[in-house]
Amino acid sequence: MGAVSMMDQMIAIAMIDPRQIPDSARRIATFSLFDWMVVARAGRNEPVSRIVTSFVAEEGGKPVARIVGSLVRVPPRAAALANGSISHALDYDDTHFAHIGHPSVAVAPAALAAAEQVAASAAAFRDAFLLGAEASCRIGMVLGREHYQRGFHQTATSGAFGATIAAGRLLGLTPIEMRYALSLVSTRASGLKSQFGTMGKPFNAGIAAANGIEAASLAKRGFVSCDDGLTGDQGFVDTHSDHPERETPWQNPPPDTFVFEDVKYKLHACCHGTHAMIEALLAARQRNDLPARAVKRVEVHTHPRWLQVCDVKRPRSGLEAKFSYAMIASMVIEGADTSSEKTFNDAACSDPTLERLAARVAVSGDDRLNETEARVLIECDGDRQFLSSYDLAVRMPQEMVERKLRAKAKALLGEIEADSLWAAINDPDARSAQDLAGLLSR
Repeated sequence: MGAVSMMDQMIAIAMIDPRQIPDSARRIATFSLFDWMVVARAGRNEPVSRIVTSFVAEEGGKPVARIVGSLVRVPPRAAALANGSISHALDYDDTHFAHIGHPSVAVAPAALAAAEQVAASAAAFRDAFLLGAEASCRIGMVLGREHYQRGFHQTATSGAFGATIAAGRLLGLTPIEMRYALSLVSTRASGLKSQFGTMGKPFNAGIAAANGIEAASLAKRGFVSCDDGLTGDQGFVDTHSDHPERETPWQNPPPDTFVFEDVKYKLHACCHGTHAMIEALLAARQRNDLPARAVKRVEVHTHPRWLQVCDVKRPRSGLEAKFSYAMIASMVIEGADTSSEKTFNDAACSDPTLERLAARVAVSGDDRLNETEARVLIECDGDRQFLSSYDLAVRMPQEMVERKLRAKAKALLGEIEADSLWAAINDPDARSAQDLAGLLSR
């Protein structure tokens, strides 16, 4: 990277003057925090959520920060561990495809716990979250797909660095303290894809958030680490990726450019790899008269990498249905509400109508498509054919993002709670981070 090291770039992100942060990036941060609050509230009663909450509550400690869905206060690190796990329990949180991970579930819990600790404003919490999320995305881009394919869960590994920056900013770390915190978390960052499909996956997000609090808190107390545990000799990058991308992720650094603005939101309660197909099918339905009984065959073309993730041919459970192009396509054609968790239930997998439609869906990989893109061909009675495509990489207008996220929130939480959370995060200057934590802990 020349004279400026990657560590220096990370520290520069952490120290950005609030006056330099563009409004567009702040708006995306508001959307992501709202979405994070919503999915956390919606996932608060999941088994993993109950287990982790009881675990940290029984450990006890200084009562500082709150847990989603609980009136118990615990130390910041414990709250970050619990809230990271809870908010990823439904796997319905945002995704950054260049980062190859879910930024918010690792960074927001650390930011909120630290913000409660220092009684920060909601606006300071938002800015710290944004800068931490930006840093995690940049590190994710450095580590690249090779890191992910090797078996590391980028949400947790890259996320730990973002969590450290968010927490460290709120705790008031100096540049040298931030350097030590980032170097220290380099030896803590962890998370494996082998946990996917188990409680270990959301726990990975909690680990990242807790590691961020731990590293920042120790550095604040004078803990000294190596000079560059991130990119130095035998540092995190060299030990976790054979061919890291050291230059491209830093060509247009913030505050001029925030790659976090390319974050995508899950508007359907299933694997993000199926969302481009869903949107293409919905567009075809809206443009044409497509009664389900008239559909003879559906061809789905997607990037080949998704065939290893979400091409379950005959799902046996609601969870497996979330990773099945064929079943999801049949649901969309039948007019099911794919934004609702309730749609993906075990009974759907044995529904005769859905099974018949799913059997007519053919899925193939096409490496000419982007990973965010899908193309569908629908054949109907009377030799009618309809071609439709969609690319998640195309940015939605912010007004549309807001509308869709608020609709998702109402579907998950009901109108009253959804509107209450939106009003709180949408006016951060009038509230404290503790106010937001109070809404989440109800």
